[in-house]
Amino acid sequence: MLHNTRGIVFKYFKYSESSIIAKIFTEEFGLQSYIVKGVRSKRSKTRLALFEPLTIVDLVAFHKENKSINHLKEISVNYAFQSIPLEMEKRAILFFIDELLYRSVREETPDKDLFNWLFNTLVWFDLNTTGTINFHLVFILQLSRFLGFYPKRTAGKNNVVFDLQEGQFKDIIPQQPQYISGLLLTQLENLYESTFESSQSLDINNKDRRKLVDILITYYRLHLPGFGEMKSLEVLKTILG
Repeated sequence: MLHNTRGIVFKYFKYSESSIIAKIFTEEFGLQSYIVKGVRSKRSKTRLALFEPLTIVDLVAFHKENKSINHLKEISVNYAFQSIPLEMEKRAILFFIDELLYRSVREETPDKDLFNWLFNTLVWFDLNTTGTINFHLVFILQLSRFLGFYPKRTAGKNNVVFDLQEGQFKDIIPQQPQYISGLLLTQLENLYESTFESSQSLDINNKDRRKLVDILITYYRLHLPGFGEMKSLEVLKTILG
């Protein structure tokens, strides 16, 4: 049966001489794989650019329950990025969060809350002109809420560590070594309390920003088996400084 749905492209792979398989996070069906026939042919009416990372699209697609790969009938742009294609820092952040999503979002079931959050966040990121230097740090933290391991914090406690294994701010030092304290703890708490807008005024230098992103990726790796190595991380660090 044919269905209309919004989607956010995560990745595509070459399939046969002229076709691709696209991984698209859809509003109606969650993460889906679609065969797109002939798109790599010179005569194709569908542009391959529509399958670039995190392109926001409208789809007309066949969907059959419990089928691992469905067919895509039509695809068009829902929202066209304006600033991201022109700004190196934004492009680096976009590729980073695309890989993060690809490695994290695995459910082939609808999650409209996650879809709407991601849709609105990407549009905000594209339109924002006040700075995005800490955007990726807040994104990593907020995404973990939808994935089920958002850090726990008890109001009123004087926390001395963040325990990465338990995902909790604590007022006692754990026996295992996977925790942070001191200045990095303070910065993580500030990020925890921040919105995308307010995070840009946080006083975090480049060295600590690199440490924080490493800590947060380690946190994901501890809570998502098979998460793997982030290939885009070093590029991000280089471009953001």
